Amino acid sequence: MTQHKHLVLLLLVFLFIGINTNAQSTASKNVSTFTLAAPQLDTIKQIWVYLPESYKTSQKEYPVLYLQDAQNLFDVSTSYVGEWRVDETLDSLNLDLIVIGIEHGNEKRTDELTPYPNPEYNGGNANNYLDFILNTLKPKVDSLYNTSSIAENTFIGGSSLGGLFSYYATLKHPDVFGKALVFSPSFWYSEDIFELTKNIEVTELSDNHFYFRAGEKESKTMVPLMYEMKELLSSKLNSAEHINIQSIPEGEHNETMWATIFPDAALWLLKDVK
Repeated sequence: MTQHKHLVLLLLVFLFIGINTNAQSTASKNVSTFTLAAPQLDTIKQIWVYLPESYKTSQKEYPVLYLQDAQNLFDVSTSYVGEWRVDETLDSLNLDLIVIGIEHGNEKRTDELTPYPNPEYNGGNANNYLDFILNTLKPKVDSLYNTSSIAENTFIGGSSLGGLFSYYATLKHPDVFGKALVFSPSFWYSEDIFELTKNIEVTELSDNHFYFRAGEKESKTMVPLMYEMKELLSSKLNSAEHINIQSIPEGEHNETMWATIFPDAALWLLKDVK
């Protein structure tokens, strides 16, 4: 991908930062928020929580999905370019899934979500962000809600840089995140993510599952890089069925596509929940 194409893609990513203050809230009654100190990032994070309707009357332990870019998941009034409609989707499907949305760090978003620096765009602070999720956020969530904390029922996901981060997080901690939703991953950001995949031990990752989606109208390299990663990853897993991968012919790099594919992704997450 040319530098110009990279810049265009990053500009689309940075549009996530904007807030449409004129729109009415579309978040459902099953969505709430709380704030949490993130000492690893020297900031305060706002956390969005979706609880399924059944949570009110059930005492069972629920699987949990950790999603990046919470501003764009539930509410059109906090997203400049539309939302994923996570709450509406889960309400309509009546799925027993808790979703934890982590708000991005605005101007720090690239730094938080990229595991390796890019010569032009810098970044590379994902380890601290991941440390926040593992050692601050997840323990808090598990203490507040009826969660199933085993890896088979703990998921992570995101789009664009969030997709890159979610893939990285699963490779680094396959014992924590059993499944990953990897939408439109920014694998172009650094070759190091391919090296990490090549070098990971088979025994570390064999039971994990990955859901890859990318649009054919995003960029010239988006889909090819996704399939290149799939080939590297396949040799590390117990079965080819652990990778669910597809390109979307008319898919573009935006919330419209990610909202369209989220229902199938959510059903896939819960297919073998224990």
